[in-house]
Amino acid sequence: MNPKPSLTRRSSIIEYLSNLPRRLPSLRSRKSNTSSFSYTHQKVMFPVILKDADVTAKLLEYIVDSPNGRRSLARLARTCKAFKEPALNVLWRDLDSFVPLLSLFPNGLMRRARRPGLGLAKNPEPADWEKLLAYAERVRSITYNESHSNVSPSIFPLIEDLRPKRFILPNLTALIWKSETPAALERSLLFMNPGLQSLTIEMGTKYSKMSDFLLQVTEKTALSTFSFTLHSNLPDNFVDIMQPHNHFEKLALMAPGALAARVGKWASGLPFLRSFSLDLSNRTTTAVEGFFDDIEPGSGSGYSTPSSVGGTDSGIFSGDELDFSDIRKSAVRLTSDGPRHGAFANLQHIQLTGDTSNVATFLKHITSPLAQIDLIIDDPPAKDDWQDLCYLVCDQFSDTLLSLRISATSSSRYAELVRSTSRGGEAQLQHLPLEHFAFLPRLQRLEIDLPESVIFHNRDIAHIARVCPNLEVLRLCGSARFSPASGSPYLTLEGLVPLTMECKRLNTLAVVLNALEGRPEVFRTREVCSRSLQRLSVGHSWIQDPLKAAILLSHLAPYLEGIKWFSQTTRAGTVGADAAAWQKVSDLLPHLQAIRLMERSMLSLRAPPVTAEVMIDATPATVSRGVTAAPKYVDQTVEVFPTLVDAEVEAVPHTTSIAIDATPEMVEEEISAIPSTVDFAVEAVPETTDESIEAIPVPEEPEIPPVSVSTSYYIPPVISAYIPTVNDVVTLPIRAVKIYTYYLSFPLRYVLSFAPSTMPIPTILSLSEKDSSPSEPKSPFDSDVEFSEKIMPPMEDMHLPSSYPMPTTTMEPDSDTAHAIQNSLTEVPVSPVCQ
Repeated sequence: MNPKPSLTRRSSIIEYLSNLPRRLPSLRSRKSNTSSFSYTHQKVMFPVILKDADVTAKLLEYIVDSPNGRRSLARLARTCKAFKEPALNVLWRDLDSFVPLLSLFPNGLMRRARRPGLGLAKNPEPADWEKLLAYAERVRSITYNESHSNVSPSIFPLIEDLRPKRFILPNLTALIWKSETPAALERSLLFMNPGLQSLTIEMGTKYSKMSDFLLQVTEKTALSTFSFTLHSNLPDNFVDIMQPHNHFEKLALMAPGALAARVGKWASGLPFLRSFSLDLSNRTTTAVEGFFDDIEPGSGSGYSTPSSVGGTDSGIFSGDELDFSDIRKSAVRLTSDGPRHGAFANLQHIQLTGDTSNVATFLKHITSPLAQIDLIIDDPPAKDDWQDLCYLVCDQFSDTLLSLRISATSSSRYAELVRSTSRGGEAQLQHLPLEHFAFLPRLQRLEIDLPESVIFHNRDIAHIARVCPNLEVLRLCGSARFSPASGSPYLTLEGLVPLTMECKRLNTLAVVLNALEGRPEVFRTREVCSRSLQRLSVGHSWIQDPLKAAILLSHLAPYLEGIKWFSQTTRAGTVGADAAAWQKVSDLLPHLQAIRLMERSMLSLRAPPVTAEVMIDATPATVSRGVTAAPKYVDQTVEVFPTLVDAEVEAVPHTTSIAIDATPEMVEEEISAIPSTVDFAVEAVPETTDESIEAIPVPEEPEIPPVSVSTSYYIPPVISAYIPTVNDVVTLPIRAVKIYTYYLSFPLRYVLSFAPSTMPIPTILSLSEKDSSPSEPKSPFDSDVEFSEKIMPPMEDMHLPSSYPMPTTTMEPDSDTAHAIQNSLTEVPVSPVCQ
């Protein structure tokens, strides 16, 4: 025995080195040992775990559902290559948000790398989509909730415009979309592929284009499960839109207007419908009855006989008989005497939400063999309505019912939450009697979860154990809490004895009880022991002595695997007394169970065996026999010749020659285009007048304003009498010749004005001006010539067709214009020297 090391004793370096192994294995040998170990490990693990893919998937699903299961599965995928693909498929199969998918974009594209839901800072390139698309193929179910505000709305238009594939979730089978605005609802169409099987839509506000949206949904998908929650009325043409789509297996309608007769007739006629959910909240019994108005009654119901209340036959043979169907339908609602409608022939699961009376009224018309019933009722229910509901369920579905779940509506839970958080005090707890249930031989699961009706007595448990012998799961308000003001729970730990005795298949139990000491009579029999009870949840149960409770529990459930309870800490940070006591029970129970099983095994071996002395002649009788075992052989030959058949098929295509006249049709038309011409004759002889002007000397020469001639009339210059000066005497004959020449050329100018435009008129007119020298000064009469040329523009500026004749028009000035021109010509100043 080695001495215990002490702090005072210090071993020398020589002793330390002497204790080391003589030779360390080389790196090569260690590497070979590691590889051989890994090979052996894979060789053993692969056939056992990964040989069956279903078993592997079940194992991984169990790991995911356990506490911190997703983290454990992620570590398993990083550690073992054999588990990588199956683990990733389970991890990415169901997503509760789009954030994990958006986090697969590169960090450089995001606005904030740690919050991918805020959106992208820039558009992604095609290479940036590769990682997202690789993991998106694993997604089978995804949920979007607009009220969580964890995904920016700007991401969806970017995905729609820049996606490299039409469907970025090609293998999506289930889509849950909860929106508050119409724009968010329209975004769901982006992820609806032809392989989508389950669709859950929840719309918080009124949407005017809901019909168009439903029409697009039916065109894009072939759904088998459809859940539609709408806080406003259903569209008027809802049935018309859904009528062609009759492959629904699960249908849920949570909207005002879902109880219409047309909706009931359509839903009851779905041939493959197995599950149906309907909201009956805030509806009258008459409205619930109206859901079955258009459904034909079942055959042999006696609904149309004269004696029936709901029939239409009065028993009197008359031609004009009045129809009392509406009156008799109202009588049916009052007397509960009506037809058993043959609605939902193949329905197996139904979920109803609303008042207890409405639920019972609806279930009264269901004749299909229901296996599962989920009821969401208002708490607390009325005693009479609860009793009628229990009798109705047991009467109609006792032979087929396997599961019954009863929970509270959201309004009831909200009221309980308000009371628990306010200072007004806690609500008064109610007793929910279970003695109204009749015999349910096939019931396997019974779950009741109500906020106020949480009180159960031992007699209720005994009754359930008697009427439900095949019960496997029983949960009775396992999360209820009894305050000191309301008192301790009425159900005790000893009250579970009828369950352990009668229900041989019970494996899960969740109740709130008061764990007291058991009576001695309970420990004297082994019939109270349950070999099937493995899971027990006590919630906020009360307990006094942990040891006595553990002893009683070990006797009732010796094979119990564990206990669960709620360990709620107080404000001071300490754990409650009940939670600490149940922790002690959990610690003591395994040891007590082991002692209990050991005592029972020893008790079975303690009884001495019964012995007796008997002499028997044990001489065996032998017989020798020979058997020839020569096998017989038979040689058979079979001649096999295939039968051949020669067949010829004439594959000459049939041709047909057709001649088509392709001569275009021509139409000749003639149009007479003769222009109409009109000849006009105009007299163009100007009028002339000879006048004499008396020259009167003017002391001052006034300024003569410029005369603006706005008319196009030609007025010839008038030769005025003036007295020439000394200088003019020399030039007087020359001027006289110019004036004479001008008047002689005027008729020629007038005649040439009618000549064609191609004739060079300026050259002809310039003949009269060649005599004059450009260096000579111009006289006052030259202004008259320039005036006439301005009034009569040359023919070059006039653009007229040569084919048209030139009009001849006599243009005579009116009296006012002529008088104004005459006055302007007569006022000619005379030089004072000439006087």
